[in-house]
Amino acid sequence: MAKHLDLGRKGELIAKTHLLNLGYEILDENWTYGKAEVDIIAWKNSVIIFTEVKARTGTGFGQPEDFVDNRKQKLLADAADEYIYLMNHQGEVRFDIISILFKGENYTLKHIEDAFWPTA
Repeated sequence: MAKHLDLGRKGELIAKTHLLNLGYEILDENWTYGKAEVDIIAWKNSVIIFTEVKARTGTGFGQPEDFVDNRKQKLLADAADEYIYLMNHQGEVRFDIISILFKGENYTLKHIEDAFWPTA
């Protein structure tokens, strides 16, 4: 497997553990709809949380969370709409980003709750 894919999977596992430690329930992982993939779909306090995980080894091109651009937000929103429809969810939803910056075997994690609200 390519190194960037290994890094991504490692980041997603760290993010999942982080969410579980905070009391989130994981509903789905790597859920796809069309061209979109939602890394983690979680549940806490009657809210469905669509979580995008971004893992990087450096900041030469920006912080990991900077890579969740408008196009990605639109894809996530479309996937979320379908998921909400399929689950018949009538409550709140939220879009979070978990940013992980690796430095060797160490890392820093930034959990940005309510990171964006996609526009139409």
